[in-house]
Amino acid sequence: MLEAIGLAHQDEEVYDALVRRTQATVAEIVADCHLPPPSARRALQSLVELGLATRSTGRPVRYVAVSPDSSLEAILRQRERELDDVRTHIRALMDVYRAGTRFAHPGELIEVVSGRDEVNHRWVRMQQDTRVQMRGFDRPPYAAPQEHTEPNPVELHLLRHGVKYRVIYDTSVLELPGWLDDVMMGLQHGEEARISANLPMKLGISDDRLAIIPLLRAGDSVVSASYLIHPSPLLDALVALFEALWERSRPVRLTAQDPERGLSQDEERLLTLLAAGTTDKAAGRALGWSERTVQRHLTKLMRRLGVQTRFQVAMEATRRGWI
Repeated sequence: MLEAIGLAHQDEEVYDALVRRTQATVAEIVADCHLPPPSARRALQSLVELGLATRSTGRPVRYVAVSPDSSLEAILRQRERELDDVRTHIRALMDVYRAGTRFAHPGELIEVVSGRDEVNHRWVRMQQDTRVQMRGFDRPPYAAPQEHTEPNPVELHLLRHGVKYRVIYDTSVLELPGWLDDVMMGLQHGEEARISANLPMKLGISDDRLAIIPLLRAGDSVVSASYLIHPSPLLDALVALFEALWERSRPVRLTAQDPERGLSQDEERLLTLLAAGTTDKAAGRALGWSERTVQRHLTKLMRRLGVQTRFQVAMEATRRGWI
């Protein structure tokens, strides 16, 4: 079981015996594990070097088991750091490799991934390999069957571990059921989101290392094939395109939590949608309201803020620091 963290089978057997006793002499380990004394000593010394046991200075020498939860966790963390170093080295080697083959084998700079499951798998793996930031254009259709009905667990995990997410959403997503809840969950964890009309494509960019572009034909309702773009002038152009559209897009922000304002949760969610530039129809779909209900809430907000248009509602709420 513990071979995965570098413990030989015999060392694991000795460790198990030592944990059961909590402390033992070489003779006791020899008796418990039916080992020759030299083998028992080597195994015990290996446990000491790994931090799984300590050695007393008295006579006879006794070996004391270190608490497994702390000692094994320390080894696991060390192995994870070593694996991360290996992954970093692999990426560096691939950058060198692709730089050398950029002109000799230009076809290797673009991969075509086919099949909905494989596209989903590569998208998840690309995110998991990200170390600094993910950037993307988000618009229907999707490879994942749940679309925006639930948060992206990979994104939430990476946000908690310091990876940055910057996403530009096409205005067409505003009418998707569940979009608002999904995006607000991301915002609460640190996602930076913006809205733009008529995004030219779906796009994901992992660091400056890899991009994915779904291969879509007119009328496609799901993503079943994608291009993977490796370091190249094309990838540089996609990064530049993202940054240019990011500067021109409208930010999506959470409403500030302030009980003294007396806003209901629905009104706070409506303000978030208004700041994103939604229509009454799109806001109604996102909130599960009729357009009439949206307009009624808007009228209340206008009276409260002393303004006369929905645009002024968003502007005044922003000025007051509510969104």
